[in-house]
Amino acid sequence: MIGIDLSGKAALVTGGSLGLGAATCVRLAEAGAAVIVNAHQHLQRAEDVAAGIRAGGGRAVALAADVRDPAQVEAMVRAGERELGLDVTIVVNNAGREERCAPPLDLDWDDYQMMLDLNCRAIYNTCQSTVTAMRRGGWGRIVNVSSMAFFQIGRDFGAYGTGKGAMYSFSRQLAVGLGPDGITVNMVAPAWMKTERSAAAAPEAIAAMVRATPLRRQGSALDVANAVLFFVSPLADFVTGDLLAVSGGNGMH
Repeated sequence: MIGIDLSGKAALVTGGSLGLGAATCVRLAEAGAAVIVNAHQHLQRAEDVAAGIRAGGGRAVALAADVRDPAQVEAMVRAGERELGLDVTIVVNNAGREERCAPPLDLDWDDYQMMLDLNCRAIYNTCQSTVTAMRRGGWGRIVNVSSMAFFQIGRDFGAYGTGKGAMYSFSRQLAVGLGPDGITVNMVAPAWMKTERSAAAAPEAIAAMVRATPLRRQGSALDVANAVLFFVSPLADFVTGDLLAVSGGNGMH
């Protein structure tokens, strides 16, 4: 039997208080990783996720940081490493927030800048604070959470899609630059998953999406967490610079 054992490794999951991030924190902890559950605005929910992991016998700590701020990221990583007694060698860049939707040139540049900061600068910040330890140990795993909106260009998603496009390019550059150090960099691209974020969606919109999905269901946060777990596991030791769509076949590329 093939098992995935992340014992002795520490993971940072940004935006770990809700939805995809929370499910990823739990999944990594179930595989044995000690987890830093990051939040910016929802620290109490991050505390709840960490408490649930600890109640199940795992190790986790909830820490606040705005991932767009390098000083906050550095302080969070160092505090988490002290608390867990391990260097962070697994990073899941999942943090995001609601974007403003409008025709491309009706958006302010600030809307684009926010998406670039969350989808590119934040990754730069977390890598700057963790890659030294990864290089020292000759092993590291970075997984960046993209979106099927990167492939399926939708009306009025100009800033969001641009941010994910920057993530795609930067992730591939990181994969090339960090590969010789034993560090892989990959991406997952979820479809419109069943999370708190999609709870207010109109039932007819969900039904239409399910009809367009070959697997005929809406994906769950656990589906994304499983894809992340694959990328950080030994099963993906020879995979880097790749992007895995988690979409049930909707929007094949």
